[in-house]
Amino acid sequence: VYRGSVKDFQGFDANQDAEALYNAMKGFGSDKEAILDLITSRSNKQRVEICQAYKSLYGKDLIADLKYELTGKFERLIVSLMRPPAYGDAKEIKDAISGIGTDEKCLIEILASRTNQEIHDLVAAYKDAYERDLEADVVGDTSGHFKKMLVVLLQGAREEDDVVSEDLVEQDAKDLLEAGELKWGTDEAQFIYILGRRSRQHLRLVFDEYLKIAGKPIERSIRGELSGDFEKLMLAVVKCIRSTAEYFAERLYKAMKGLGTRDNTLIRIMVSRSEIDMLDIREVFRTKYEKSLYNMIKEDTSGEYKKALLKLCGGDDDAAGEFFPEAAQVAYRMWELSAVKVELRGTVQPAGDFNDDGDAQVLRKAMKGLGTDEGAIIEVVTKRSNAQRQQILKAYKAHYGRDLMADLKSELSGSLAKLILGLMLTPAQYDAKQLRKAVEGAGTEESVLIEIMATRNNQEIRAINEAYQEAYHKSLEDDLSSDTSGHFKRILVSLALGNRDEGPENQTQAHEDAKKLADVSSNDSSDSLETRFLSILCTRSYPHLRRVFQEFIKMTNHDVEHAIKKRMSGDVRDAFVAIVRSVKNKPAFFADKLYKSMKGAGTDERTLTRIMISRSEIDLFNIRGEFIDLFDKSLHHMIEKDTSGDYRKALLALCGGED
Repeated sequence: VYRGSVKDFQGFDANQDAEALYNAMKGFGSDKEAILDLITSRSNKQRVEICQAYKSLYGKDLIADLKYELTGKFERLIVSLMRPPAYGDAKEIKDAISGIGTDEKCLIEILASRTNQEIHDLVAAYKDAYERDLEADVVGDTSGHFKKMLVVLLQGAREEDDVVSEDLVEQDAKDLLEAGELKWGTDEAQFIYILGRRSRQHLRLVFDEYLKIAGKPIERSIRGELSGDFEKLMLAVVKCIRSTAEYFAERLYKAMKGLGTRDNTLIRIMVSRSEIDMLDIREVFRTKYEKSLYNMIKEDTSGEYKKALLKLCGGDDDAAGEFFPEAAQVAYRMWELSAVKVELRGTVQPAGDFNDDGDAQVLRKAMKGLGTDEGAIIEVVTKRSNAQRQQILKAYKAHYGRDLMADLKSELSGSLAKLILGLMLTPAQYDAKQLRKAVEGAGTEESVLIEIMATRNNQEIRAINEAYQEAYHKSLEDDLSSDTSGHFKRILVSLALGNRDEGPENQTQAHEDAKKLADVSSNDSSDSLETRFLSILCTRSYPHLRRVFQEFIKMTNHDVEHAIKKRMSGDVRDAFVAIVRSVKNKPAFFADKLYKSMKGAGTDERTLTRIMISRSEIDLFNIRGEFIDLFDKSLHHMIEKDTSGDYRKALLALCGGED
């Protein structure tokens, strides 16, 4: 199935189009609208024919005339569209290695993403256009392992056999693990050989096997073992093996997000993918960033340049509300990866030389007399497990006849006080307190209710119920019922029972459950829709729900999260989405929450504090890994940049390291 956004123009006449372009540029000024309408609605093959017809009719070079008549980004875009794909790539690479410095990102993008045939065509086009050897020019402008991998990719010799040997898959995964994680230093040659030569189908299975045996995705190992441009190149290769459309969707998003636009990247991708997989890129973009590529281009560019880019984009997926197979495949792959068991690790471990009485003395000394030694308090509280902190509370009381919590509350203030006092509570007491704050007073903090209730397991929920009853002499269920309403209340009450099934998946039942979720016609009542989702999402085990979500994608070509967002709204939608994301990948759910608490102006310290406390002994190490995978920056770095003083010091201690 053709997945480009630009197709052959029906009724094409090269001479007629050449004449139209000549008239658009004749005389004073040029008709830019006519130029962009014509060129963006013709395929590359047809544009090449127009160039030939233009020269035959007028004895002039069409590309030279376009360069003369047009300016700026619009000129670069239109001229790029006139070149055959291989010559376009050759021009990009020539520009990347010419002059002072090298545009490594351009080299990486092109050489990591092209097929064998596209690489062969590129090498030939470079020789024809510049009378130079591409490999020799790349070798002369790069160095080290980065250079070696580029040379391997330039051979265009990746295996193309779809018949995969399971034994070789297991061996390659083992070899990669031994070349990196299990080796003192790194055997870069092994990474180059396997990632540069094996077929795409083979490598996808290698990556799945690697996740099983290493307990982490190959991308995370590459980040830990490699560095610089070589690391970026290998990550790009892995991303393109997994999904070329997803790789380009990410590149386009980064080209436009934040201040300024990377127009060269935007132009290069919109031109080079317009006749290959632009529809797939659009759909992955919409799924991954919850915004259409069309709308992001519309907001980030202007003038004829914008109009031309939007024509190449080919449509607005926010308006269409469709979901194409490539996005479903990406979603399905993510569900499959999430089903692989990964060891969860906290960042706070029990202190090996623990002495509760000694710690109690350190804390008393830190608060006695004039002033407070916040550093000493942070050092003790953040470096002890919660069970050890409970022992310190008792030792402090026994030794001094004083309440440690009261003393800490008296001596500390602001964000640091909330963090330290939160760490001194048991996990159940802390969650109960957060839930109580969310429902008491004017208004309800639904996001806090959702975060806690959607992510805790049965044992944690039951402990929260007990702690809530003990602290506030009311049942959690009663408070949730009195402070919320409708379907949202029903979801919370169901979760508050702590009665989720804990068994393995049931393939037959999963298929039936997926059918129930998918079989919602437009004439179903709203009550039936929410009830169906509640009865499954709030009661089935996590392994079973993962299988349900995979079955749902097979049936509908939709991700279940996409379906929820399309069919529901408000707190009900947010609660179901949180459950789905928690089932899919809980550390990634919390990584996203942490990122949103710190991005932009101001910091949501309540969310930041709550997650750092509650996950520090469960999966904060995994959250750190997901954070850097998702946002290309470490949690440690973002905390360091976004907070200050003793609060920052305590958060960084909980974070446990720089990735």
